[in-house]
Amino acid sequence: MRRRSNVAETAPDIATLTRPGAGPLYAQVHAGIIQRIVAGVWKPGKLLPSEGRLAEEFGVSQGTVRKALDALAAENLVLRQQGKGTFVAAHTPERALFHFFKIIGDDGSHQLPTGRILSCARRRPSQEETQKLALAPGAKVIHIQRVRDLAGRPAIVEKVVVPARLFPDLGQPSPDTLPNTLYKLYEEKYGVTVAQAIERLRAVAARKNEAALLNVPVGAPLLEVERIALTLDRTPVEWRVSHCDTRGHHYLATVV
Repeated sequence: MRRRSNVAETAPDIATLTRPGAGPLYAQVHAGIIQRIVAGVWKPGKLLPSEGRLAEEFGVSQGTVRKALDALAAENLVLRQQGKGTFVAAHTPERALFHFFKIIGDDGSHQLPTGRILSCARRRPSQEETQKLALAPGAKVIHIQRVRDLAGRPAIVEKVVVPARLFPDLGQPSPDTLPNTLYKLYEEKYGVTVAQAIERLRAVAARKNEAALLNVPVGAPLLEVERIALTLDRTPVEWRVSHCDTRGHHYLATVV
């Protein structure tokens, strides 16, 4: 692809974003747009340049740009609004509900859980946390424990671990200031956008403290949802482990 002279000076050089011959042209444009979003040239919630402008800047046809934007929209990385244009996706409660939270009621109801913070502490990571978050030697983490309610009763015991360097004052001055949806806070306050998550599921038995918090017998079956949250450039920024009481609820995933 050719470099155009009218590319904004703050944008990375297109030549550094993609290599000629590195896959189909639309895939190269797709990668170039992602890298600009990562670099902060186009921020969450902001309008992207028109298809014509992008085509000019990337040196490709509008059809190629349209195909790249369609792929980004399918990945929930941009939002296309008729008559308005294409926007970088931003975290909202609605996006958290339908894109990242997969526990729904047996009656089909879908709601974000509410909850309360049990603890929030800055400390050295365990070996497992270091591995999950690809931490450098000497790094520290912020460890959050909370209980989340669904349909008016405790349903999830959750731990959240994040690198302290990315979220230096998270939970300060009080853990009570933490919002229900953390991803929106990550994005708006710290400039860290969670773009995708990898989850693993398995059955576990309720431990004594979990049983007390969820009002279930010790040893009761719980669904464990382990999640690694990644940014657009696939940097791990959160390790979350949720133990869910699925009486009246289940995990729903759409396979396409």
